[in-house]
Amino acid sequence: MIALHIPDGFLSGDVAAGAAVVAMAAVGYGLRVANVQLDEARVPLLGVLAAFIFAAQMLNFPIAGGTSGHFLGATLAAVLLGPWLACLVMAVVLAVQAFAFADGGISALGANVLNMGVLGALLAGLLVSAAWKLMPHSRVAFLTIVGIVAWLAVVVGAGATSVELALSDTVPLGTSLPPMLGVHTLIGIGEAAITVAAVSAVLAARPDLVALADFQPMPPPAAAEGRI
Repeated sequence: MIALHIPDGFLSGDVAAGAAVVAMAAVGYGLRVANVQLDEARVPLLGVLAAFIFAAQMLNFPIAGGTSGHFLGATLAAVLLGPWLACLVMAVVLAVQAFAFADGGISALGANVLNMGVLGALLAGLLVSAAWKLMPHSRVAFLTIVGIVAWLAVVVGAGATSVELALSDTVPLGTSLPPMLGVHTLIGIGEAAITVAAVSAVLAARPDLVALADFQPMPPPAAAEGRI
C-alpha cells in the first residue's frame, strides 16, 4: 500500500540517500534555529503539537489502487512554531513512527521527512510568511492563507512521494501520481478545514502563540461595550 509514509524497500539506494541528505541538512539547521528560538513558553506547545500530529497521522484512509492517505498537521505546526521548529517536530514524529510503530520505513525515513517535514512544514511556513507580507493584515486574510497552504502541503507531499517511487523504478509515475493526487486533494480539503479551525481558535484565545503573524488579543466584550 503506497501512502505518504513510504515503507522499506520501496526506494532505491540513490533516491533514499539523496532524500536523507536533504532531510538531515534541514533538520541540522533546524536544531541550530531551535537553540535560539526555543524558550520555556514554547516547549509545552511543541510537545502538545507533536502528540497531536502523531495521533492524527495514525488515522489512515485506504483507497483503490493500492494507495492510502492521512492528515498531515505540518502547516498547523508551522503557523504556531515557525517553519524550522515545525520541521523538527515533523522529523521527531516521523522517526518515532518508523522506529516504534513501523509506520514508514527506516531506510525511507529521510524521504518521509523530506516529503512531510521539509516540503510540508518548512515549505508551508515559508509560503505562509511570504503570502502574509503581500496580503492585507486581517485575521480573515491570514486564515485564508493558512487554509490554502495546508491543502497545498498535503498535495505537494503526495506528488513528491510519487516522484520518488518513480525515480526508484518502483511504481511508474503515471500509475501512482493520479490516485495519490486525487485522494490527497480531498484529504487536503479536510486538513485545510481542521487547520483553519485550530488556528482560528488559537487566534481567539492566545494570539501570542501564533509564530507567523503578530495579532493583538481581542478585547473582552465588556471592554468593547465600554467604547461604544
